[in-house]
Amino acid sequence: MNKHEAGQRVAKLKKEIEHHRYLYHVKDTQEISDAALDSLKHELYQLEQDYPELITADSPTQRVGGLPSVKFSKVQHSHPILSLEDVFSMEEAYQWEAKNQKIISGPYQYYGELKLDGLTVVLTYYDGVLFRGATRGDGQTGEDVTENLKTIESIPLELNAADKNLLDKIPKVFEVRGEVVMTKSVFAKINQEQARLGLPLYANPRNVAAGSIRQLDPKVTAQRKLDCFAFEIITDLGQKTHEEVHHILNRLGFKTDPQSVFCKNLAAVEKYIQQWQTKRLQLDYQTDGVVVVINDLGIARRLGSIGKAERWMVAYKFPAEQATTLVQDITVQVGRTGALTPVALLKPVRIAGTTVSRATLHNLDEIKRLDIRIGDTVIIQKAGDIIPDIVRVLPKLRTGREKRFNMPKKCPICRNVVFKPAGEVNYYCSNKKCFAVERERLIHFVSRKGFNIEGLGPKIIEQLVNEGLIAGPADLFKLTVGDLQPLERFAEKSAQNLVKAIQSSKKIELAKLIYALGIRHVGEETADALAEHFGSLAKIQSAGRADLAAISDIGEVVAASIVEYFKDNEHRQFLKDLKKVGTEAFQTVSRQLSKIAGKTFALTGTLSWLTRDEAKDKIRQAGGKIAGTVSRRTDYVVAGANPGAKYDQALNVGVKIITEKDFLELLK
Repeated sequence: MNKHEAGQRVAKLKKEIEHHRYLYHVKDTQEISDAALDSLKHELYQLEQDYPELITADSPTQRVGGLPSVKFSKVQHSHPILSLEDVFSMEEAYQWEAKNQKIISGPYQYYGELKLDGLTVVLTYYDGVLFRGATRGDGQTGEDVTENLKTIESIPLELNAADKNLLDKIPKVFEVRGEVVMTKSVFAKINQEQARLGLPLYANPRNVAAGSIRQLDPKVTAQRKLDCFAFEIITDLGQKTHEEVHHILNRLGFKTDPQSVFCKNLAAVEKYIQQWQTKRLQLDYQTDGVVVVINDLGIARRLGSIGKAERWMVAYKFPAEQATTLVQDITVQVGRTGALTPVALLKPVRIAGTTVSRATLHNLDEIKRLDIRIGDTVIIQKAGDIIPDIVRVLPKLRTGREKRFNMPKKCPICRNVVFKPAGEVNYYCSNKKCFAVERERLIHFVSRKGFNIEGLGPKIIEQLVNEGLIAGPADLFKLTVGDLQPLERFAEKSAQNLVKAIQSSKKIELAKLIYALGIRHVGEETADALAEHFGSLAKIQSAGRADLAAISDIGEVVAASIVEYFKDNEHRQFLKDLKKVGTEAFQTVSRQLSKIAGKTFALTGTLSWLTRDEAKDKIRQAGGKIAGTVSRRTDYVVAGANPGAKYDQALNVGVKIITEKDFLELLK
């Protein structure tokens, strides 16, 4: 076969392979077997190896043709990718419609499509051939992941339309948006392989898909067998409706969501939502809601956007992922404040990517409100990293053997009387020296956010208490190598290391000391606010309720708790004991000339170079503040890998999102 003949054969092979790719990955049909298609691909590959000059960018062999990247270059989007406003009920959906109709009078027609739980990408074609693929990034700038996106079979490398009229409308540069997803079946196989190798299981398909797109080696991405559903055409081809956009995408060779439909009004949208709230579980890909789009693109363009969100579309979110299970027992945990918290022990069930075996019941009032009994079948829900909650009991499934729960009259740990203060919902152990209280208090005292004593975990603390070596936090600083060496788990070296770690923790930041004290209602952020406002522990001790409540982060309840803590004689003695053993608090001086002095930060996702606590420490040391949630008063959101809800909140309210690298540059 000469070069000319090879060129003809290559052209035919490419056309044939593209035909079957389209049938299999877009239309979900098949004319030939997988083995036959593989054979065609292999022949094409061999011809291209013999005649490298015949290799083109749109060849099926180039789906995994790139070399591993060292890094991804930045891509400036031609049009910003804005966020969607979320609604959680049809009442909110009608309110959204009413707001729009005040700008442009209706009636409106809609287009409904399932909101896929994946990663948004932008595909740019030049002269009909895929030129570049980029991630969403921050909406303005993404990352060039072209070689990885080429590995996805449902993304056409060359635009393909049956009628020439449509292709004639396509300009030199053509841009499409889509959602890259991983199917549940592929995800299950990946986790099966992880389990076989004894490796940790992945949490959900979305995270694996996002990680796969950002692999430096496209061959790794190809192994993940990702899929892509196109949903938007950015280039103006004269399309009048969003429904027409989907038709054009199909004709050009793109895969779109086959479940999307035209809805003549919001009543039709509601039926569509109701249909898919439960039916979605049958799909092979994850969806967490429905995107409701005003179908008329003329109206959509005139409505435009507000802030970081489009006015003409909205995301109706399905209820949080839920599952049913059995309440096998209800136990009580005793916390560091002495509060008794009931906990439901559940028959293990997998939900939101994790196996759940317990759920907090908060307090007795909550148990009575839900009428939860031991032996009940319940609905639990878990969204993201939130502790699972029981949201409903299914009383029709009761057998009559279920038992009501009563709060114990005596502490399950020390057997002292339990009491309930007036005006509160919690029950407390009356024994301030309760072993459980002391243990939790000690664990809190030495934690990373407190004295941060390395090597002093819960088991060691329990051992020291049981051996009578410590009764309170101040006793830790009196320990010697001789005290520890005879104990189980300790040798001379480990005893020396622990004593050294304890002694080196004596000098501590004021905010960390305040946190370590375990004052009721005083967490990390409140401790930081107190340290910054007063500058010394002595000034905090002498402050009145009015002085404390004047601080923006502190209310009346917290102020009262702080005053009550420092009035207590035992607490006063405890502080004296800490001073006697040599602990010393210092206040970090804010570097007012630093770039982030006075700025407020929120953190989301997994950081690569710093732990979350280390990042917070650096922000405080440079004069910045930490926010637990994102609002318009937040200056920056530092986003690591797999960011959570704060990332979306930042996009919604227009807060600047920066990478960990950007953050470290700010700290310089």
